[in-house]
Amino acid sequence: MTEDTQALAAMARLLSPHCRVTAMSDGALIADWKRTRFIGMATADVRKLTEGSPVERAELIDALRRAGCATDRRTPRAEAVVGTWLRGVHLLIRTAGFGRVLRMMSLAAPGYARADAPSADEVARLKQAVRTHSRDSWLVNGDCKAEAVTAFVLLRRSGLEAVLHVGVREHPFAMHAWTESAGVCIPDADPRGHAFTSVLAIDCWGR
Repeated sequence: MTEDTQALAAMARLLSPHCRVTAMSDGALIADWKRTRFIGMATADVRKLTEGSPVERAELIDALRRAGCATDRRTPRAEAVVGTWLRGVHLLIRTAGFGRVLRMMSLAAPGYARADAPSADEVARLKQAVRTHSRDSWLVNGDCKAEAVTAFVLLRRSGLEAVLHVGVREHPFAMHAWTESAGVCIPDADPRGHAFTSVLAIDCWGR
């Protein structure tokens, strides 16, 4: 049992952020939330990660990469994708308008959700990546709308629960957008200590 737990933990470290492994009675099940598919693995294959020879482990890892479930270590970190999404979302908002982009959420963000709750650490890492790319980009330059939409889409495409909020304050009047997941807000719900009242909340299917 301990060996199986270690093997599953090793596999979890290899998988891409959009994949999650679950122990089964006869092996493991990989849920690929990006492609909406499930891949089964026999117990013997799972144990190769901890008990197999270097050649067997390499073959298994290569198979996971070919299936799109594991990221090649020679490629940039997954967080690098955040910058591309952030710039694209910012340009889309400037071109189509924030209201139209919000109505498109049902197309960009899937309606299903994983059974397991999102991890606060996982969401915090995404928040840091969004913040870094936003502040470093002269194009985005800390745009809360682009940050919130990007975080919402990436979380939902990973099968994680998330809610996109649009809030207002009266004195002085201002609007702000943020995405909340696992108790973490991207960006902060109260920037510079100013509280905003949520007037619109979108979870799945643009509701």
